[in-house]
Amino acid sequence: MMPAMHLVHRVSAPRSPSASPPLLVLLHGIGADEGDLLPLLPSLDPRFLVVSARAPYPEPPGYRWYAIDWSTSPPTADPAEIASSRDLLASFLEEVRRAQGVDPSRVFLLGFSQGAIMALALLLARPDLVRGVVAHSGRLARLAGNVSGTEPLSGAEVLLLHGEEDPVVPAVEGRKAYEVLRSLMGTRVQFVEFPGLGHLISRESIAEAARWLTARLDRA
Repeated sequence: MMPAMHLVHRVSAPRSPSASPPLLVLLHGIGADEGDLLPLLPSLDPRFLVVSARAPYPEPPGYRWYAIDWSTSPPTADPAEIASSRDLLASFLEEVRRAQGVDPSRVFLLGFSQGAIMALALLLARPDLVRGVVAHSGRLARLAGNVSGTEPLSGAEVLLLHGEEDPVVPAVEGRKAYEVLRSLMGTRVQFVEFPGLGHLISRESIAEAARWLTARLDRA
């Protein structure tokens, strides 16, 4: 496995600095890179120190967290690459927390598509590292034994966002993820579906994500 900090990444300092800022890690989708989600920053809480990570595997014109076999129906994900990227992300997150001097109790992930899938996979495997996840247009990874147990998840929270007309990751996958996570987390998981929205982040959906994240910072 590659050393943790071999994940290429970009760091954006808090626009409202503090001694121990909250951390928000951005995880892009397939074929994108660490710059893809940075245009969202003006919409997000200025207290966050933001780290945007690049996936480890080349997927022109960008990168991927795991390979997909598009010849099958439905397309088949590579579970070995999912697990490898998940473990790499866990090591990366541990290193970022140490290197950036953030508040370890206020670490959040925001992922889109493959990035959302990885964010949820990391939460289920290492809930000790994550306070909350915003998963946009994702689903649960099909990995055996990827849930660490219900008790550690009791302190985490999840916001699932999905476009009703998503042709890439159908909205039914988001609903399935919600049902599974609700059985583990109860009311700590929320699901919001956006009528007419495809496989993309809209002004309305990022506003919902921003409200949710700010509410958690204010509560803390």
